[in-house]
Amino acid sequence: MDLEETRPRGASQRVKVEPGELAHLERMFRLMNKYGASDLHLKVGNPPILRVHGKIRYFDSASLEADAIDGMLREVLTDAQRAAFDRGEDLDFAHSIPKVGRYRINAYRQRGSVSLAVRRVNTEIPSFEQLHLEAETMRRVATFRQGLVIVAGITGSGKSTTLAAMIEYINTNRRCHIVTIEDPIEYLYKDKKAFVNQREVGIDVPSFHVALKSVVRQDPDVILIGELRDRETFETALTAAETGHLVLGTLHSSTVSQTIGRIIDMFPPERERQLRASLVFSLKAVICQRILPAASEEVGLVPAQEILIVNSTVQKLIGDAEDKKLEQVIRGGKEDGMQDFNQSLLSLLQRGLIDDKTALEFSSNPEQLTMNMKGIYLGDDRKIVR
Repeated sequence: MDLEETRPRGASQRVKVEPGELAHLERMFRLMNKYGASDLHLKVGNPPILRVHGKIRYFDSASLEADAIDGMLREVLTDAQRAAFDRGEDLDFAHSIPKVGRYRINAYRQRGSVSLAVRRVNTEIPSFEQLHLEAETMRRVATFRQGLVIVAGITGSGKSTTLAAMIEYINTNRRCHIVTIEDPIEYLYKDKKAFVNQREVGIDVPSFHVALKSVVRQDPDVILIGELRDRETFETALTAAETGHLVLGTLHSSTVSQTIGRIIDMFPPERERQLRASLVFSLKAVICQRILPAASEEVGLVPAQEILIVNSTVQKLIGDAEDKKLEQVIRGGKEDGMQDFNQSLLSLLQRGLIDDKTALEFSSNPEQLTMNMKGIYLGDDRKIVR
């Protein structure tokens, strides 16, 4: 059997799979490790599907039947989980294989048949350099002792991986207590200088809200909140940041100014002034990411980052509700570790990590980027500055 990209038959790239390896779920997990897949999908009428470096790949094998998927699932279920699934409930649980790995499994029904989505939990956490992030700035952000740091981007933009690299840097370099609240856990940390407690929503705690109510009583120095998804969650994160903790979290937003707007929109208008005052005091950095295909297939994917480091100018603009002007501060804040997306794309181009076509495709201002690629830069008054 072969693994191939894009379509179940006829693709050019194939990886050999021994007969019988697709018969049991735990064998499929080992194949995920073998091919470096982040996700596995099993659906009736399709061969097994892997996601490798963000790309969908199919096994060149027979399509899966309903009984086969149901049988594979039941191999790894407890009696209580079988009963819940038989009642029509979706399942979201973790499964570990000693010396192989840990896997997060979501079992659900579609069109009357069982489907499985499996996420491989990583134990090897890449460094800033391995992820091709702005390493110097990331190290600086990870050394903050107090405040709120937001990593933003759409689903699949690498937010969790960037946060994992930050947590691992803290774990390696600082004696402290780290508590993470995640849904799901995507990376497993081993205690180094720090010690880490990881709480998974749905397994260790029923919800983010329940976990957040008790987190500050667990004596953390650093708190990771997997997603700042609503007002109550964000309010708790802000309170923890104001009381001396370093709080890291994610938001679904595309740019720095959009991130500030998204936060403001969580709260009623009459609380905006108070909220902005809290952000002026507590917000330390906003990092927005977009994931791009790399020029080299070996690299796979690389992130472009827009980075805001909060200084006195940024504090004044946030306090005065002049969020649009943050873009100008970011463009001119290179010495403080800031950059906009075009500056990031240009850096990736210069390092040979992406090609011209990709840079222009993912730029929000391709006209400006085209000029920058030619060595032409404009000031805010539209005059050439270099």
